[in-house]
Amino acid sequence: MAGPKARERRNMADEALVRSLFNEHGKAMLGYATRLTNDRAAAEDVVQEALLRAWRSPDSLVNSKGSVRGWLLTVVRNIIIDRARARNARPTEVAESPTTVPVESDHADRVVDTMVVLDALEHLSSEHREVLEQMYLQGRTVGETAEVLGIPTGTVKSRSYYALRALRELFPKRATGMEGAA
Repeated sequence: MAGPKARERRNMADEALVRSLFNEHGKAMLGYATRLTNDRAAAEDVVQEALLRAWRSPDSLVNSKGSVRGWLLTVVRNIIIDRARARNARPTEVAESPTTVPVESDHADRVVDTMVVLDALEHLSSEHREVLEQMYLQGRTVGETAEVLGIPTGTVKSRSYYALRALRELFPKRATGMEGAA
């Protein structure tokens, strides 16, 4: 069993390890985590947790096949992924206040939106419309759409690009046309 002096030396060595890791890789870790989370405070928490994991398993740093920075950035990414999965696994929280009244969207607005979109789709070529229907209405991926329609994936991508561009060009015209009618 290690004596108190041995434990103290071990704690000092561990603290020195974490400090040196932070001094050498902290900025890169924080920058990477901030880019992935778009939240500086969350990124700081992730970096702290990554350093804690490094402190708990210093052998991983020494025995890893890649660089220490690569290992640390992988740990940062994995922590962020784990947190996102945990958030998505939990049901959405709902306020329990008896005075809170659920806000319902107006059904008429949804009907009008649907009619406008369906009308706009009719102005597209059948090839462009088919691709958008498969991808957005049926929820298929580019690969699945290509398989269903019997065309290459590059063609699916091209047709969806030009179809969406045509829809964008169509909607401003509709908005200006409606303004004149009022």
